[in-house]
Amino acid sequence: MENKGSDEVEKLKTKFLSVWHNVKYSWALKPKTSFSRNSPVLLLGKCYHFKAEDDDNVPEACYEASDEDFAMGNVEAFRKDFASRLWLTYREEFPPLPGSILTSDCGWGCMLRAGQMMLAQALTLHFLGRDWTWSEALTLQPLDTETWTSTAAKRLVASLEASLQGSPRPPDHGSPPPPQTQAAPGSAEEAGAHLKETYHRTLVSWFGDSPSAQLGLHRLVRLGLMMGKQAGDWYGPAVVAHILKKAVEEAMDPGLAGITAYVSQDCTVYSADVVDCHRAARAGQTSDETSDAPPPPQNDQPASASPLPDDRAVIILVPVRLGGEKTNPEYFDFETCFSLFPKQACYFVGFQDDSLIYMDPHYCQSFVDVSTSDFPLQSYHCPSPKKMPFSKMDPSCTIGFYSRSVQDYERIRQELSKVLQPSAKEKYPAFTFVQGHGRDYDLSAGLTPEKKEWPFICDPRRTVTTAGDFVLL
Repeated sequence: MENKGSDEVEKLKTKFLSVWHNVKYSWALKPKTSFSRNSPVLLLGKCYHFKAEDDDNVPEACYEASDEDFAMGNVEAFRKDFASRLWLTYREEFPPLPGSILTSDCGWGCMLRAGQMMLAQALTLHFLGRDWTWSEALTLQPLDTETWTSTAAKRLVASLEASLQGSPRPPDHGSPPPPQTQAAPGSAEEAGAHLKETYHRTLVSWFGDSPSAQLGLHRLVRLGLMMGKQAGDWYGPAVVAHILKKAVEEAMDPGLAGITAYVSQDCTVYSADVVDCHRAARAGQTSDETSDAPPPPQNDQPASASPLPDDRAVIILVPVRLGGEKTNPEYFDFETCFSLFPKQACYFVGFQDDSLIYMDPHYCQSFVDVSTSDFPLQSYHCPSPKKMPFSKMDPSCTIGFYSRSVQDYERIRQELSKVLQPSAKEKYPAFTFVQGHGRDYDLSAGLTPEKKEWPFICDPRRTVTTAGDFVLL
């Protein structure tokens, strides 16, 4: 009887905590982001210029990124590109997470969400290509304060009423999109667009908040349990990198059989290990195995890069620390990474001047049932980019790269090796590429099999002080 009463108290506490986070993370919106017209903007490897061709007398002052301004230069193209990236945020009222009664990740799941966004971008590159954009990206409503506070207030009242009545609040799935007729595409171009949109929806469903989702929060939390991490714990960027690797390796969907993940060791990428990842077949996979996922697009590849039939794509994750207590400005800007500022993670997708452009997971949204064929996609795309000075970025982060083939990896290695040359002030690069396997350097000698699989499991007998995932000596 006592245990039952204790469980009810915990459930009530969880509900009220969810309500509080709902208010905290839905109301606290930042002002509109400003961009300079005269400086290029880099977004995941693409460069955009906001200055119009006949706009030679524009002052250096920044401007507000309003709808009218988006008509200048190719700002609209940038806006559509950014809004097409998958945005994965806090959610509430989903099924309880493994090993807990939590039905929301508000307040603690931001690092997992940032990792999911990085993984989602890699999969978008793999299946849809870098040039893909969502046809409805420019129809998204801006995240203005009035809209979000009104929605948050309604959810707050509903949650309080449900808590007091002791009944679960029915999830708000948002306004479903108008029904679309499934007419057969008339041309090859229309057929291709229809196919890509089908896989866009499939990709989103892999990150759904349900136990069956291949790369969803429930799957990541379950893998975290193997590392001693509970739902509600804080996850560091290096820990999340290893969880993502395991999630991709264990994914059962045939569509994910052609891609895997690699995590560097001690800021070192071992080339032979990456090449092995490209060429090794997944356990139980045969060459005759078919997949429902589309073949990776060929138009994004260099002309000389013709992947072998047995090549798998590899997501290369590199946990690094770019300085001590603060980020060292001598380190270079990366094409795509996720990081954190104190206790809050973000997914950085680009930069302008000395500011990083990022996607923020700290918005609490309602659970969406992705098992339905027409689930709404709007809440998985963000219309409003945010910027942060490079100096405010936490130095502990994980950098991600997508390599389509062995030839693609060689190109990435050669280009990054030039950029990673130590500067006059900074003696050591952010990370390095080394020929050979990690095992050739005896890095895992004396480690137990469990420690080899999960290198960040802490020994409970030792007491250490850490910053992120790094031990302070």
